[in-house]
Amino acid sequence: MRSIIAFILIVLPQLILAQEWEDQQLFNADAPAQPLRIISSTDTSLFAPIIADFVAQNADISVEYLVTGTADIDQIFRANPEAFDLVISSAMDLQLKLANDGLAQRLPDVTHPSWAQWRQSLFAFTSEPAAIVINRQAFAGQAIPRTRQELIEAMRAAPETFRGRVGTYDIRQSGLGYLFATQDARASETYWRLMEVLGALDVRLYCCSGDMIDDLASGDIVVAYNVLGSYATARVESRDRLEIVLPSDFPTTMMRTAMVSIEAPQPSPATAFIRHLIALQSRTDTDVFQLPPLNTQSNDIERATIALEPALMTFLDTLKRRRFLAEWENAVIQK
Repeated sequence: MRSIIAFILIVLPQLILAQEWEDQQLFNADAPAQPLRIISSTDTSLFAPIIADFVAQNADISVEYLVTGTADIDQIFRANPEAFDLVISSAMDLQLKLANDGLAQRLPDVTHPSWAQWRQSLFAFTSEPAAIVINRQAFAGQAIPRTRQELIEAMRAAPETFRGRVGTYDIRQSGLGYLFATQDARASETYWRLMEVLGALDVRLYCCSGDMIDDLASGDIVVAYNVLGSYATARVESRDRLEIVLPSDFPTTMMRTAMVSIEAPQPSPATAFIRHLIALQSRTDTDVFQLPPLNTQSNDIERATIALEPALMTFLDTLKRRRFLAEWENAVIQK
C-alpha cells in the first residue's frame, strides 16, 4: 500500500504538469533560481510585456508562464497547488472560491482597495468589460446595435446574414463564459431572449475570446457576444474591420485576479509579482501593460464591476449550476 501511495505522490504531479498547455514559455531562462511558475488564462501575447518588465527588475528570477482555460486552471490547481506559485484568471467566481477554500496565501502587507481584493488573498488588477464585437462589413448601410435588444432585432430582421456566423462562449467549458452568463441572467431577462435567438441561428460556441476574435477578423463569424473587448483592442491589424460595442442597457465588467498559492514553492518572489501587478496600475507605458488597468479613481467603474463578494459563488453550487446549464442548453442548443 505504501508503495502505491508513493507512486501516486510522485507520478500524479508529473502527469498534471505534462499536460498540453495552450502556451508555455520561460522568461529569463539564465536566472539561477528555480522558475516562478504562473498558471494563467491570459494570452501570452498580452502578458509577456508584464513578465519581461518584472524580470528586468529582478534579474535573479526566471518565470515559467503556463496558459490554459479558466475552468482547467481551477481543476489543475486544485489537484496540485504545490506545483504553482501564482494563479491568474479572468473567472472571478472560481478564483474567489479557490481563495475562500483556503488555497491562497494572505498578503497582509499588500495595499489595495477593499473592493478590488478579497481578504488580502485575491487581488484584482484589471477592469475588463464584456463586449459585443462586430465585423463592420455585416452591418454595412445599417446602424450598429448598441444594446442587447437592438442586437436581437438586427438578427431577427436578417437571419440568413447571421446564421452560423455568430459566436459566444460555450459556458459548459469556459469558466469566464459561465461567469458572464450568470451575471447577465441576473441583470435582465433579455439575456435569455438573446440566447434563444442565437440558438435559432446555429450559434458557434467557443472556449475563449482569442479564438472568437480570430474568426471575427477572418469573417468566419460577424458577431461575437460577451467576448473580452481587451482582446479585440489588442488586435491592431483588425481595428479597421472590428467594432467593439459596450452594451448600453447594462454593463458586465469583470476584474482579472491573481493569487499566491498556499503551497507556493517560492512565496516571496510570487508576492513580489503581485506587488508588480499593482504597481503597474499607476504607470503610463502602455507597451508594458496592454490590458485595461484597474480603475481605482471612478465610483462608476466600481458599481459596474462584478463584485468580489460571497454572492459571486452562488452559481458554483452544484445544483444551481446544473439547473442553469440545463436552461442554457435548452435555449442555445436547439434540436
